Amino acid sequence: MARAATLLRPPSIGPEERRARIARLCAEMEKEDLGAVLLGPTASLRYFTGVAWHPSERFTGALVRRDGTVEYITPTFERDKVSQIVAVPGDILTWQEEESPYRLIADRLGNAARLAVDESVALFTWFGLCGAIDTARLARGGTLINRLRRRKSASEIALMQYAKDITLDVHRRAWQSLGPGMRASEVACLIEREHRALGGSGNTFCIVSFAEDTALPHGGEGDRVLKDGDAVLIDTGTEVDGYNSDITRSYVFGEPSAGYRAVWEAEKRAQAAAFEAARPGATCESVDAAARASLLRDGFGPDYTLPGLPHRTGHGIGLEVHEAPNLVRGDRTELAQGMCFSNEPMIVVPGKFGVRLEDHFYIADDGPRWFTQPQPCIDRPFENAAPLK
Repeated sequence: MARAATLLRPPSIGPEERRARIARLCAEMEKEDLGAVLLGPTASLRYFTGVAWHPSERFTGALVRRDGTVEYITPTFERDKVSQIVAVPGDILTWQEEESPYRLIADRLGNAARLAVDESVALFTWFGLCGAIDTARLARGGTLINRLRRRKSASEIALMQYAKDITLDVHRRAWQSLGPGMRASEVACLIEREHRALGGSGNTFCIVSFAEDTALPHGGEGDRVLKDGDAVLIDTGTEVDGYNSDITRSYVFGEPSAGYRAVWEAEKRAQAAAFEAARPGATCESVDAAARASLLRDGFGPDYTLPGLPHRTGHGIGLEVHEAPNLVRGDRTELAQGMCFSNEPMIVVPGKFGVRLEDHFYIADDGPRWFTQPQPCIDRPFENAAPLK
């Protein structure tokens, strides 16, 4: 194994980059004749303004006007807190408990402008807006916002690289710590501690599956005890400055059977086929098709038939673990520089085991680049991963 590496945390996203994002959002508003975009307490609010806010029944968000003006909307008692975390200056407008934030938004919008709404807001927020603003003036803002968010900057890619390096080493540490009689919940707790020890936020999620539970893509509902010869599937991630990792490793605790080895090798070939297909200008669905063609050659499928791949080949990632676009049939988005995806064409053998190898890549100007190198083999799953210190 390589000598231990020292990991240096990259800078957080700065105000200049956020202002540039708002400028691009304003250009999109100009194209679509929109007066403003309303951002709710979502990842998009953080993306544009730096405000990371937990959603609740009380609306907190931002109204971004086409001229670049930003107005924050929040309950009066939250004003001081919001003022401490904004990265892009703007007036902070408040509403009292008996008042409607949607009426406040309508008053600020005026009579003529069309408003695009962040589609990740709660449904009750949309209903509230419909009660305060003529619905003919409301537009869906998800596609517009995603066009900007899906192509990551060098700063975003650096933060994700840092998060993924942490998670890969946490996987290695978990593998080294496995022992007979360990429960899945014990391993998840160990992963939480190690994520924090290396500078992550802890687990943003953690799936630890043993034996037959590995055939369930999102794990079983019990708390299995690890036994010799069990298949192991661990899928976990952390967050750094809001940016996510999400890596899966599959191996056997003990000696893999010939059947497991054959499926693992087929999985590795499918992951490699998806990566090779991920060229600038190719469509998202063509990457999914490449993985499925590889699996079909190895006797799996077709399509979603099991044994085989029951879900999409991959998803976008950034401030959210799952972001559009996706590597799936029907998504004809063309791959472009800065897009980031998981690559995880899982093979499920019902009632026996599942194998998922998940790493992520980003699109450079001349092709895909791995964030983390794929698992090299079953027996020495981390021989190509330098430990961190």
